[in-house]
Amino acid sequence: MSSSVARPDCCGGLGNIDFRQADLCVMTRLLGYVDISDPRFVAAVLAITFNPLFWNVVARWEQKTRKLSRAFRSPYLACYSLGCAILLLNFLRSHCFTQAMLSQPKMESLDNPVAYCVGLALLGVGTVFVLSSFFALGFTGTFLGDYFGILKEARVTTFPFNLLDNPMYWGSTANYLGWAIMPFTAEIYRQKASQSHKRS
Repeated sequence: MSSSVARPDCCGGLGNIDFRQADLCVMTRLLGYVDISDPRFVAAVLAITFNPLFWNVVARWEQKTRKLSRAFRSPYLACYSLGCAILLLNFLRSHCFTQAMLSQPKMESLDNPVAYCVGLALLGVGTVFVLSSFFALGFTGTFLGDYFGILKEARVTTFPFNLLDNPMYWGSTANYLGWAIMPFTAEIYRQKASQSHKRS
């Protein structure tokens, strides 16, 4: 049953917004720090996009067909094989991400020890979340074992799952954000050291 009563619309709806009056200077400045024509940037975007698409499609296909389990004659062996493929793809993604970050324009505002320490702290927190998630779930729990019919006796509720629903995803995000900040400052300090060495 649908109601004919009109609901209040925030700000009068999107139809009442004049996008021509939007101030895009912040977005323009941010885009000035991204060279989207850089092949290393394109490779990083493709790797970041492809990885979750790959493992989700393969896992759902396995859940529906059980073809990997039959091909490997064991759901455990099939899950370990997919897990190894995911790890290799993640190493490739991390390499592409690092190369893209080193080749992109540098933000001078990150040229300070505080930014470096923030990046280091994010890496630390992210690593704790990723590793503790892995130890709590185990290999098959981490690498989509439930799609292979490999289930735990009960849902994991110990650390870090008592703090976050998806600690591995949040940890990975923190790692990449921290790594994105650190190469900027590391590269800037490397360039400064190189310039001062040339002067002396």
